[in-house]
Amino acid sequence: MKLFQSTIRGTATPGPAAPPPGLLAFYWHFIRQTKGWYAAMFAASLAVALLDTVIPLFIGKLVSLMESADRAAALTNQWPILLAMVALILIIRPAALLLDIAIRHNALIPGATSLIRWQSHWHVIRQSWPFFQNDFAGRIANRVMQTAHALRESTMASIRAVWYIGVYGATAFALMTIADWRLGLPTLLWFAGYVVFLRHFVPKLRVLARSSSEARSLVMARVVDSYTNILTVKLFARLADEDAYVRESVDDHQKAMSAHMAVITRFHFCLTAMNAALLVGTGAIGIWLWVNGTVGAGIVATALPLAWQTSNAAGWVSWEVTGIFENIGVVQEGMQSIAVPQAGTDRPGAKPLEVTRGEIRLENVTFGYGRTDAPPVLDALSLSIRPGERIGLVGRSGAGKSTLVNLLLRFYSPESGRIVIDDQDIAAVTQESLRAAIGMVTQDTSLLHRSIAGNIRYGRPGASAAQIEAAARQAQAHEFILGLRDWKGRAGYEAHVGERGVKLSGGQRQRVALARVILKDAPILVLDEATSSLDSEAELAIQEQLLDLMEGKTVIAIAHRLSTVARMDRLIVLEAGKIVEEGTHAELLRARGLYEKLWRHQSGGFLANDVVPGEPEIEVVEEAIAEERVGERSAAG
Repeated sequence: MKLFQSTIRGTATPGPAAPPPGLLAFYWHFIRQTKGWYAAMFAASLAVALLDTVIPLFIGKLVSLMESADRAAALTNQWPILLAMVALILIIRPAALLLDIAIRHNALIPGATSLIRWQSHWHVIRQSWPFFQNDFAGRIANRVMQTAHALRESTMASIRAVWYIGVYGATAFALMTIADWRLGLPTLLWFAGYVVFLRHFVPKLRVLARSSSEARSLVMARVVDSYTNILTVKLFARLADEDAYVRESVDDHQKAMSAHMAVITRFHFCLTAMNAALLVGTGAIGIWLWVNGTVGAGIVATALPLAWQTSNAAGWVSWEVTGIFENIGVVQEGMQSIAVPQAGTDRPGAKPLEVTRGEIRLENVTFGYGRTDAPPVLDALSLSIRPGERIGLVGRSGAGKSTLVNLLLRFYSPESGRIVIDDQDIAAVTQESLRAAIGMVTQDTSLLHRSIAGNIRYGRPGASAAQIEAAARQAQAHEFILGLRDWKGRAGYEAHVGERGVKLSGGQRQRVALARVILKDAPILVLDEATSSLDSEAELAIQEQLLDLMEGKTVIAIAHRLSTVARMDRLIVLEAGKIVEEGTHAELLRARGLYEKLWRHQSGGFLANDVVPGEPEIEVVEEAIAEERVGERSAAG
């Protein structure tokens, strides 16, 4: 069995190409990679079908033998045939069945399933970020997992069941017709009815199977969505609403299944009636021919088992056909996520990005997420960031700060204009090399459901334990990591963080994410509210570490809390997708524009006592501005 198990390496290759959108082309895309094993199964099924048709012949031969007047002489003359019967039943047929089972259960089921599942996942995970934003993660995962099983099962069932009944029925018809053409008439009529029967039911089963599969995926998607956001569900005490949300999809699935099963019930009833008619018709004609002396008892004894086995096989095949089209429906539904052309792929001949200085230029960049009914988020924006310069992006929500960063990372592409890093248009470089050159800490920190060490090592896969610990210390995370213990007793850096890091607090997650970026040590650093989840003491400590991390790097920092970017080399103020102000913190305060209003708004509230190290002139500037306003009011009076 090990010989069969090791022949198909499911994860050996990402596949010959992207899965095509056509149903038959989609099937062939995966089947052709293991077509030799499907051909072997085809041959084994053929052998089993032919061997099964021989058994009724032996039964008829035995009946004829038992009718002989001289039984001893008949037994002496026919012993080679009897010996062949014994060999066929005891050795040859079990060997053929064993081969058939070995191919299916030890080669195709584990190997082909893993191959389809792996290649589907390989293709899907390389889809663009918007692809995942537009669907449920649970539904995508369900489609990847279920499509592999459904495609393999429907292919195997088509070969094993449909091929079996075709070969067996044709052979049975031939044998009965050779004995007397009237004996084969019920089988011929049955086959004609069976074809009409399938032509009527198959299209309905395919449509209903697809609807049922889509409804099942929606149930999975909604259940996973509720589980993933269980904290929100609990905090807002909305269990009843979640029940209704999931119940609606469960009810829809039940309706889809009910419609599907109703057709299947009619399918099986009609087939049962046809099978009964086949058996009765064959028996009646056989007995009539025997009574008239046209055929012997041995012929009738051969015809009846053939008809009985054909009807039994047809019943088995009917269940298999039901499963085939149910699985085809699953495949069709899965293709909606798998057979989707990848968007935002690298250009042909794209080269790795080489960052030597870290200069970034945005040249007349316009982008509006493809919407034509609203102003663009970024409108002909041009910005030059010098090598090693630290800039802060400031502006109201919706001004375009995060969009600018998403374009820099090539999650989206500009509708016009271009972005250049060290004189290299990022549209012409590989996305992997681009993102490898950029370290980013996001506000909405998400960790992988792995160990602390595994999450930090994600920044540099080959990092040693000492390097991981050094990064954690720099991110002020080492102390709390040592005190961690998960639900399986794993402690410290080996403790697992739960899905999306739910076992950690927001501040702890952010510090682990910061350690990951520290370890990555990319030449370009993007900080999107990198310390927003931290308390003031931890933020102050990490801000000092960030200064060391920024040394020699080109830095883009986004912050709504302006005190966190006040010490940047230059601040860029965005409004409605345009740069409306730029300069240092002190210069922008003197300009008394939008930045000064934002600063004044925050300083009048929870930032009233913020002091920005290294900027002693700020208080003087603010006092001067205040005095000017008093003078203006006096003059006006």
